[in-house]
Amino acid sequence: MLNNQNIAVVLPAYNAERTLARTVAEIDRGVVDTVLVVDDASTDQTVDIARDLGLEPIIHPQNRGYGANQKTCYAAAAEYGADIVVMLHPDYQYSPLLVVPMAAMIAYDIYDCVLGSRILAQNAIAGGMPRYKYVANRSLTLLQNFMVNFKLSEYHTGLRAYRTTLLQSLPLNLNSDDFVFDNQILLQALVAGARLGEVSCPTRYLPESSSINFWRSVTYGIGVLHSSLQYRLHQAHKRSYDFLTVNPYHYNSPKPTQPYPNTFANGEE
Repeated sequence: MLNNQNIAVVLPAYNAERTLARTVAEIDRGVVDTVLVVDDASTDQTVDIARDLGLEPIIHPQNRGYGANQKTCYAAAAEYGADIVVMLHPDYQYSPLLVVPMAAMIAYDIYDCVLGSRILAQNAIAGGMPRYKYVANRSLTLLQNFMVNFKLSEYHTGLRAYRTTLLQSLPLNLNSDDFVFDNQILLQALVAGARLGEVSCPTRYLPESSSINFWRSVTYGIGVLHSSLQYRLHQAHKRSYDFLTVNPYHYNSPKPTQPYPNTFANGEE
């Protein structure tokens, strides 16, 4: 809990047996109130490992897709009373140590959504990102920033924090059940006027980490550009799209009940 706000970490899992335990071990349970695993019909031991870790996974009996997994994640987090939801890929590509600082930026009303960027202030290729993925990431981001008239260093991260009321204000059920869900939710947040921020996240590509193949990446890239074009037309009032028809979002911040976390709590500077 931060500033009297409950924090849930959701892990959309699929065949994550090799990395799930390592990911969960680095989540600060002294601050995070709930950890939820949603398993999308894994064919390995992901569910058993989650139970061994003391978690009770939510299981899709059939594989429904990455976007559908996130829809279940966010609905479950809201049912558990989370005020802030951090979505973290359980493949250990993203540092769980960033969960608390990202949640704090929402708990203390700096942003409504915070993204962990693998591009910001670092060399992603040196961190193991395949060169073709880096080029695709930078090219897509450049095009998307132009098309939606916004500036992010990366739209494609698997580490994100959201205010629950923002998620509940967006028609997530109209989004794709596939990977482009990640992009559509950001476009919806922009239409709503939500405050988006970023933090630098170390790039970490390990042999056991999950990654979509080249052709799935191409399909995702086409989906990103298509969604961005829809956003541009929608915002220009030339076309209307149901998934982008959202109400303006504004969070009425309560007075802080706790001081902002002291980064140098041990006296180190």
